[in-house]
Amino acid sequence: MLHYEIKLDPNTGEEWIETGLRGKALLTTFLLNKGTAFSYEERCSLGLLGKLPMKIETLEEQVRRAYRQYQKYKTNIQRNIYLNSLHDKSETLFYKLLSDHLEEMLPMVYTPAVGQAVKQFSHEFRQARGLYIAYPDADKIDIILNNRTNPDIEVIVVTDGERVLGLGDQGVGGMDIPIAKLMLYTACAGINPYKTLPIMLDVGTNNPRLLRDPLYLGWRHGRIKGPEYDAFIDRFVQTVKKQLPGVLLQWEDFGRDNARRLLEKYRYTLCSFNDDMQGTAVVTLSAILTGVRRSGIGLTEQRIVIFGAGTAGVGIADQLVFAMEREGLTRQEAKKRLWLVDKEGLLNSQMTLVDFQRPYVRDDMSACENLLAVVRNVKPSLLIGCSSVRGAFTEEIIKIMANSTKYPIILPLSNPNEQSEAHPNDLLAWTNGQALIATGSPFQEVVYQGKKMQVAQSNNALCFPGLGLGVVVSRAKWISDNMLWAAVQALTQYTLLHAKGDEEHRLLPSLKNAREVAKHVAFQVAEAAREEGLAQFLPIETYQTLIEKVMWEPYYRPIRPKEG
Repeated sequence: MLHYEIKLDPNTGEEWIETGLRGKALLTTFLLNKGTAFSYEERCSLGLLGKLPMKIETLEEQVRRAYRQYQKYKTNIQRNIYLNSLHDKSETLFYKLLSDHLEEMLPMVYTPAVGQAVKQFSHEFRQARGLYIAYPDADKIDIILNNRTNPDIEVIVVTDGERVLGLGDQGVGGMDIPIAKLMLYTACAGINPYKTLPIMLDVGTNNPRLLRDPLYLGWRHGRIKGPEYDAFIDRFVQTVKKQLPGVLLQWEDFGRDNARRLLEKYRYTLCSFNDDMQGTAVVTLSAILTGVRRSGIGLTEQRIVIFGAGTAGVGIADQLVFAMEREGLTRQEAKKRLWLVDKEGLLNSQMTLVDFQRPYVRDDMSACENLLAVVRNVKPSLLIGCSSVRGAFTEEIIKIMANSTKYPIILPLSNPNEQSEAHPNDLLAWTNGQALIATGSPFQEVVYQGKKMQVAQSNNALCFPGLGLGVVVSRAKWISDNMLWAAVQALTQYTLLHAKGDEEHRLLPSLKNAREVAKHVAFQVAEAAREEGLAQFLPIETYQTLIEKVMWEPYYRPIRPKEG
């Protein structure tokens, strides 16, 4: 049963909240709790008088205290735990703090700190959030979804925890990723946190460390697969479609055998996308297009090697082919500009491949059993890493690139940091400062010949929040390739327009500008949906005006007791 309702004042248009909660119950409801910021009138009418210190604080005063507390913690995992604990106590205070220090704190709630949190999920568990749908409860999905806190949901992020970041199968610990992603939907794009829902589909785990751990909180069983898995997923999708027909569903951290298959199966059943594939591809392609402008070598002339031919690597390849087709190449001509390398070497027809890899098979090169052999043969101008193999981009490999290309574009995208294919300091040193770089994880300022510079982070937070906002305001039926291309174009335009002075070398915007980036992306995505006839809501005003109007801001709404 919902214990509160968001209402609008008919005279001012301001939001306020009506609740039947009183006293301690109100202080422990994270969506409503204001702590020391409850007004005297609210304290009297809501059973809070005497339950709080006498001083009534502003949100800004609370933020200053929270930031001082945050600064006392020195490790990433400590800061992650503090911020998540604050999130569980007061949602508004958390988002105000995060928004005020977005560039600094985003790595603490998302990559890389969330990787550590995922691994320690069962040992550091403090507060349940979202919904956990375990396979033994497959016949109760309808009941579980009905148990959500908020009836009106706009965005769901769902995972089965099989392939989390570069960490592999993390079982129920994968739930921290949907929670973190939804934090960014709110912080970066103003998606109302009251209308978001993280979901964990607990289908077991094949991680022996977790299965042996007596504190493991998930279903202690090997992962189900085959028809049983498919039936479980289908029941989940159909239930979501029935209860929340207009929702945007984001697939997150599904395994290689399932990610693309599920996206293609359900892409038009309900509005959904896979951020690991499509979001990564959008941000990476935008970084590449910016790099192409600065390198002087056109996209259709680039020699592109992708190390890591899983869902992310092939998703990037697909977007590159799509972009080159737009520039006049045929699909086959575009594919000839790409060489995809997996752990067994260059993709070829003798390997055991999954369906989505087969379009990128190359049987025209022999003896290319590793990345170095491919680089020696191809002499790429563009090198992308999605392998989770630390240090895979060696000095020898990079110097081969630098000897054949004046401005090599190098994107070590694997995260967290300890799984990155190269450190940007090394890339600059090995290329005499000529490399155009974007990394998957955030690195400190790099130094080359005494000059400090901040390397761009190819972070999906520059894509999915704006993409989701564009879908929400347009109520798009589904997410088309043209909508994804609109997101690429919007992000590239923003980078080129705003990268000036010391940031001229950047391939992507700074995350401190993530909220402005999201607005720009959302507008272009919504317009693309309208042009294709996929938008189910056409506002009287422009989408730009609507976006400004609907974006949720972290401030305390007045709370009044429910009458009767």
